[in-house]
Amino acid sequence: MTPITTPNAPAAIGPYSQAMVVNGLLFVSGQIPVDPATGEFNSDDAVEQCRQCLKNIAAIAEAAGTDLSRTVKTTVLVRDLGRFAEINAAYAEFFAAPFPARATFEVSALPKGAQIEIEAVIALPEA
Repeated sequence: MTPITTPNAPAAIGPYSQAMVVNGLLFVSGQIPVDPATGEFNSDDAVEQCRQCLKNIAAIAEAAGTDLSRTVKTTVLVRDLGRFAEINAAYAEFFAAPFPARATFEVSALPKGAQIEIEAVIALPEA
């Protein structure tokens, strides 16, 4: 197992790694919409928060030598599934067919009061 860290994504706020590489896969911890440049949320809006979460995941993927096009699976946690269509549209800006597998859940709360959190499993390039 190899930990992955980058200053281009928020530092872990607990006892976990930004990501771990195991057997050719990058397991990215749940990303909340913290802008790594400011340490604050990029917006209070769930759609903009979705974009920041995915930018954070992309930065971690880049640090591991891969990118979002190799994403195998994501898990999306949202505070309000009533915004699903808008969040889904923002999410789609970051992926092309074939799209990664995904699960989306509504939850009652997220760290720091975030509206959304996204985790990902991304394949590394084959050596």
